[in-house]
Amino acid sequence: MSARPQTAIKAILFDKDGTLIDFQQTWSPAFSRLIETMAGGNADLKLELARISGFDLERGLFDPNSPFVAGANDTVLDDWARILGVSDARQLLTDMEAHLFRFGLESLAPFETLEPTIRTLHAAGYVLGIATNDTEAAARAQMQALGLSDCFAAIYGYDSGHGPKPEPGMILAFSRATGLAPHEIALVGDSLHDMHAGRNAGVRRVAVTTGTVGADVLAPHADHVFGGLDDLLDWLDAMGA
Repeated sequence: MSARPQTAIKAILFDKDGTLIDFQQTWSPAFSRLIETMAGGNADLKLELARISGFDLERGLFDPNSPFVAGANDTVLDDWARILGVSDARQLLTDMEAHLFRFGLESLAPFETLEPTIRTLHAAGYVLGIATNDTEAAARAQMQALGLSDCFAAIYGYDSGHGPKPEPGMILAFSRATGLAPHEIALVGDSLHDMHAGRNAGVRRVAVTTGTVGADVLAPHADHVFGGLDDLLDWLDAMGA
């Protein structure tokens, strides 16, 4: 593909789950395995862990309102520790994330247009980054597995020291690292946490409906709402025309 024109937007910071990779296809099987592992086969524990996590065990899918859809891995940590009778919640989180790291790689499901979109943007000179409420290590490993690590100038997780979304810390860190002003950055994400973080940081907010939240929910909080990454390329093309 020919190089795309540069625009007023100089950098694009992506959410990961639901934006670059399919959230349900990647994390639902991984979470089913996590619950099975942590509950040790105890059916009552499995049901309680699933209930508190907004996860439908029978269907093997997350509820759209699950705290895990947009939140960080520690959102229900205290509840998991209570249910499992664990006194060291931080060690529990370490164990959970170690399992999710492996399970999530094994069921990793990128959107079909991910690679061509990212490579097109990178070739056109856009500075690309990731800001996810997953761990930084998991995000880096997933991009490495997809062969896209070289396209991203920065990858931040909720544990990178800048706070989770909807706090603006990861976005502001990206702004500082790239030397670009917030108005030169577009944040692309699929959740209200993304849109609120973008508003708090003063960047352009682009919502995609490839996650678990519809356009009707996202539109009041976004500058633009697109059906997927292809629409993002079309938008940038139009801006540069």
